[in-house]
Amino acid sequence: MSAKHPVLAITGSSGAGTSSVTRTFQHIFRREQINATIVEGDSFHRYDREQMSTAMAEADTGGNHHLCHFSPEANLLEELETLFREYGERGGGQIRKYLHDTQEAGHYGQQPGTFTPWQDVDPESEMLFYEGLHGAAVTDKADIAQHADLLVGVVPIINLEWIQKLHRDKTTRGYSSEAIVDTILRRMPDYVNYICPQFSRTHVNFQRVPTVDTSNPFIARFIPTADESFLVIRFANPRGIDFPYLLSMLHDSFMSRPNIIVVPGGKMELAMQLIFTPLILRFMEARRQA
Repeated sequence: MSAKHPVLAITGSSGAGTSSVTRTFQHIFRREQINATIVEGDSFHRYDREQMSTAMAEADTGGNHHLCHFSPEANLLEELETLFREYGERGGGQIRKYLHDTQEAGHYGQQPGTFTPWQDVDPESEMLFYEGLHGAAVTDKADIAQHADLLVGVVPIINLEWIQKLHRDKTTRGYSSEAIVDTILRRMPDYVNYICPQFSRTHVNFQRVPTVDTSNPFIARFIPTADESFLVIRFANPRGIDFPYLLSMLHDSFMSRPNIIVVPGGKMELAMQLIFTPLILRFMEARRQA
């Protein structure tokens, strides 16, 4: 952890909505003119798309039917820890991009599903911002969480998470419902063992809870809207959080526990702006003093 080179990490499962949260932080960075280095968790997968298919097939042949992107062995967790540590110590480290689609890949003259070459972090970078699956991961080989100055979990209740994943993978990736269910089942052991424990290490958790029936996510025709949800925001350490101010600004919100505020789902972005802008400015002030 470093005053001069702060590290922020958003962690959440596939389909949890971490990309939407990242856009909110990007608005803050742009408004406050902060030069933040954005790191996508996909860029620290061990295998490209073709290699991952091969690795999964080989794992299946060997009796391991659970190898997936949640698995520690399918990711460069030690390298991710090195990035967090080196950035915190000296503002350095190496990053790359994972090219998801034809449009992204065309910009680099590569094939979709591949990685760009490793390159050094911009020496003018003022903050490292990670968004992905393993921002607060701890294994017997890597302790990534210890190097982050701010850890944020994005955790919709699991049925909502599955609905979001089903709709995203069907509409944007063309997967069948059966293929998506197979992926969910394959990932379940590592979801329980490596994803869920991270949310006990985060400083702030955002959990969206729908107020409509999601009891069978596999037949849901629509994703519950923000206005059909509540947002449960949990602070690991509520000291310094101005709850009266938040309650006054976020109408119809209430406290359910001394460290938890419940907010109408439609006010999620406003809540994040109100909570994180002062924290980010505090990091920048500490950086200037350092």
